[in-house]
Amino acid sequence: MGVHVLEFPELEPGNENHNQEPLVLSLSKDAGAAPGSPPFDKLRTSGGGSRFAFWPPYLARAVLAVLALLLLASAVVPVAKPGTRSPWQGPVEGAVEGPVSTTAKPGTPAKPYDEDIALYEAAIDRIAHGESYYDFIVSEQRARHYPVNPGLAVRLPTLAYLDAWLGTPGQIAAALALMLGIVAAWWGRFADEGVSPRLRRMATATVFVGASLGLNRHYFALHELWAGGLIALSFGLHRIGVNGQGGRWIGAFCAGALALAIREHSLPFVLLMAATALWYRNWREAAAWSALVAVFAAVLTVHLALVARDVLPSDPHSSPWLVMRGLPGWLANVVQSSNLRWLPHFLAGPAVVLMTFGWLGMKGRGGLFGFLLSAGYGAAFLFAGRWDNFYWGAMIAPAMFAGIVFAPRALSELWSAARLPVPAPVAAVN
Repeated sequence: MGVHVLEFPELEPGNENHNQEPLVLSLSKDAGAAPGSPPFDKLRTSGGGSRFAFWPPYLARAVLAVLALLLLASAVVPVAKPGTRSPWQGPVEGAVEGPVSTTAKPGTPAKPYDEDIALYEAAIDRIAHGESYYDFIVSEQRARHYPVNPGLAVRLPTLAYLDAWLGTPGQIAAALALMLGIVAAWWGRFADEGVSPRLRRMATATVFVGASLGLNRHYFALHELWAGGLIALSFGLHRIGVNGQGGRWIGAFCAGALALAIREHSLPFVLLMAATALWYRNWREAAAWSALVAVFAAVLTVHLALVARDVLPSDPHSSPWLVMRGLPGWLANVVQSSNLRWLPHFLAGPAVVLMTFGWLGMKGRGGLFGFLLSAGYGAAFLFAGRWDNFYWGAMIAPAMFAGIVFAPRALSELWSAARLPVPAPVAAVN
């Protein structure tokens, strides 16, 4: 079988290894890397494009074993709180089984998940009628038995003002534009990353599946839905340059900044963008992302101060967000906040693992970024978030889906690096 030059840039005319040396030896000659690029980036096209070409077999085998155990465990562990229905399956009528209160206040009745949406919609409505957010938000949350202590329990006002300004027709138009923008951005990115036409179509289709949840009108007031879509858009628009050359980041910066203004959980994405720019010596871009973090810290400080002025000593403290849920926490957050919720748990769980690992099968710098982004949020969800914080997974779910398209290639390359026997092909019978 032949190979496609779009999947292996080193096979394009002018990129051949004219010295006929093994590709693994071309590392010292900066094969496939831009002049002055970081040493790590020089592995990008060596070894036939495999990220695992220089791994010792024992390391590849150890990772394969861990991955196999993780896939098995993800098919067994629950991806939702036992005894509860997924709140993404439409409006909830009446109370749901099991307490979902975010405070430990005795005597507080269990609330349906949609009470969160009702709170955000009430804020939007009051702003639309001329009220100022900080004049009412603390008392509004207190009246609905939601915690206001610490101040991070009170959302930033950005989305409430945007939704009030847009109105329902504007929100629908914005959601549609965001979804189409995400799909278009990734269609272009896959082409720029040298993905083959067939995989490009498949990966873009999975991006559509991940982004389409943003069209659910019932959740237009949910901050994570918009912030997660903007993260996916920012990732799709971004191109990683080297030494300030060959990159594109202005559009990605604007989308990322808006995501951070809507939900502070976008901060890990922004920090990864800044770290990536520093690693590849894109100093102006690194300065822009770093300045965004500094501005956000100042804005968040003001937000907390405005909330604190209305907090009473009698206000109960929110239940802790640092809760060790382990693997079910990661899987439940992503599954319940995405279209994976329609799958049985023994398929949905492994799908999350393969989406994360699969990014390593995409060539170019974007593949590694996708893995670090997905795995980073996944690691955070192991320790952070209660069961009723499942919607945090919407921060990363739209940007994860395409990874599963590249999982077969990543697995194949890791298997080759482990130097395990490959089954002989069955001879065709005419």
